[in-house]
Amino acid sequence: MSMDKIGLRFRTLLAVGTITFSTLLIFTLIHQNSIFYFVDGFSSINVLSANNNPNATVLKQGIKDHKIAYSSVGPKTHSLEDQKKDTSQSSTSIANDQFLDGLLVSTFDEASCLSRYQSHLYRKASPYKPSAYLLSKLRNYEHLHSSCGPRTKSYNKTMRKGSKFSKDDAGTKCKYLVWTPSNGLGNRMLTLASAFLYAILTDRVLLVKFGTDMFGLFCEPFPDSSWLLPRNFPYWKDQKHIETYETMLGNSKKKISKELLPQFLILNLQHTHDGHNNFFHCDQSQGRLQKVPVLILWSDQYFVPSLFMIPSFRQELSKMFPEKDTVFHHLGRYLFHPSNAAWEQISRIYEAHLAKANERIGLQIRVYNTHRSPHQTIINEIIACTLQHKLLPELDVQKTATSLLKKRTSKAVLVASLFSEYGEKLRTIYKTSTAMTGELIKVYQPSHEGRQKSNNDTHNIKAWTEIYLLSLCDALITSPKSTFGYVAHGLGGLKPWILQRAYGETIPNPPCQRVMSMEPCFHYPPKYDCKANNTVDFTSLFHHMKHCEDVSSGLRLVNAN
Repeated sequence: MSMDKIGLRFRTLLAVGTITFSTLLIFTLIHQNSIFYFVDGFSSINVLSANNNPNATVLKQGIKDHKIAYSSVGPKTHSLEDQKKDTSQSSTSIANDQFLDGLLVSTFDEASCLSRYQSHLYRKASPYKPSAYLLSKLRNYEHLHSSCGPRTKSYNKTMRKGSKFSKDDAGTKCKYLVWTPSNGLGNRMLTLASAFLYAILTDRVLLVKFGTDMFGLFCEPFPDSSWLLPRNFPYWKDQKHIETYETMLGNSKKKISKELLPQFLILNLQHTHDGHNNFFHCDQSQGRLQKVPVLILWSDQYFVPSLFMIPSFRQELSKMFPEKDTVFHHLGRYLFHPSNAAWEQISRIYEAHLAKANERIGLQIRVYNTHRSPHQTIINEIIACTLQHKLLPELDVQKTATSLLKKRTSKAVLVASLFSEYGEKLRTIYKTSTAMTGELIKVYQPSHEGRQKSNNDTHNIKAWTEIYLLSLCDALITSPKSTFGYVAHGLGGLKPWILQRAYGETIPNPPCQRVMSMEPCFHYPPKYDCKANNTVDFTSLFHHMKHCEDVSSGLRLVNAN
C-alpha cells in the first residue's frame, strides 16, 4: 500500500472520530441528568413506587450496603425522563417511608438498630398516616423522657426508697409508670403499647422491667434516654409490701387522712383481678392516681379502649387518633423495633422464603386443646377459609406438581404455630397437587416449639421473629383470642380473617370471619358505668367501640367513619 493511500485513510478516520466525539459531547451535556441516573440512580430507587406496585417484589441485597433492587412481572420500561422524575422524588419518599411519616426521629445511631432504618425495605408503605397532633405528643414525650429518665436527678430523687411527697407538690415532680411483664409475648406487647399511651396522657415516663427473656428483643425506642428500669429500683424483686389502689381507696372511704401520698402504688389491671373494672375508667379515680409519683402497672390486657371511656382523656385521644382503629398500628410501629439479633433472623428468613413471592399469606395457628380441636380439623378449616376468600387457589388433583408452566406467579405461605403438623401437611398438599390457576404455592414454617415458654429468651426471640414476619404478609388468617395474632395484624395494618372455634371434626360454617378493625381486642373490659353506678354495655355509649368477632364480651375500637 502506498504512503498516499495510508495518509488518506488516516485523515478519513480522524474526521469521523472528530464528528463522533462532538456528537457524544453534545448528547452528554443535554442528557447529563439522565445518564447520571442510569449509572448511579439504582442505589436510590423509590421504594414506595415499588411497594405500590402489587406485582413488585422488593429485595434487600445486604445488611451493609442497603442497596435495593426490585423485579416485576409488569412493564419494566420507562423513559429516561420518567426515571428522572422518580429520582427527584425518591429522597423525600424514602425518608417519609423510612421514618413512617414522622412517627420516628432520625437521631438514632443506625448501627445500634438496623431495623429502624431498614424495615421500610420489607413492607409496603402504610396507607394510615399519623396525625400532626400525635406527632407533636410523641416529640413532647421524648423530651420528657430525656429530662426525667433513668439516672437523671429527678429520677434518683423520686426512686429513693422512703421519699415522701405532699399533696401540694406531687403534681410538679417527674412521675413514672413502671411496666411489669405478664403472660406471653403477645400480651406483653399489647400492654406495653397501652401503658405507653397512658403515660403520654398522664405526663408520666414509661419504664420497663425487662428480665433476661426480654432484653434481646427490641431496640431502645426513645432518643437520648433508656426505657429500661435500672436494676437498683428499690422494688425490683419484692413488690408485696407496696400499697395498691384498692387499699388507698379503702383508706379514703374510712376517712383516714393522709397528708403524705404513697410514693409507690400498684395499679393492678390483670384480667384475673376484677377490682379494676370498678375504678380505672372513672375520672375520679384518675384524679387520685395522677397525684402518685410512681405507678407500678400489673396488666396482661390491651386496655386502650378503657382510656377512651375516661372523659378527661377523650378530647386528647380524638385529636391524636382521628381514625380510632389506628392506635396500636401507630404506637406499635413507634415502640417495637427488632433488635439487631432479631433483625438478622427476620431478614434472613424473609429473603430466603418470602421475598421472591408475588404474594405472601400468613397463617397464625394457636390451638389450646388438640383433643377438642384436632389438627386435621383445623387444617381443613384453614383450607376452607383460604378457598372461600380466594387467598389460595383450588387444587387440581388430576395433575401432579410436576406439570409446571415455565413462568408462573407464586404465593408464599408463612405458618406460625407451636405444632409442626400444620406446616408439614400444608406443604405436602401443595407439593403433590397443582393449583388450578397454575400458581406456585410454597409453604414455610420457621419453628414449632410444641408449647409456649414465656420466660425463655430463645423462645421469645423466635416468637418475635414470627410476629414480625406475619406483619410483613399481604393477608393474614389468625386464631381466635390470640394476642400473638393481634400484634402481627396491628403492626402490619391488616384486617385478618379470624378462624371460628372448631369442635371435633366439624368445620365451622363459615370457617372464618373478616374483622372490622385492625385494633386488638380488649378481652375483659369494664362493665361499670361510673356516672349511673350500674352495669352497662359500652358499645351503646361509644359508637367507635364494638364487640369483638372472636370474644363476644370483648371490645374493639373501630373507625366509626
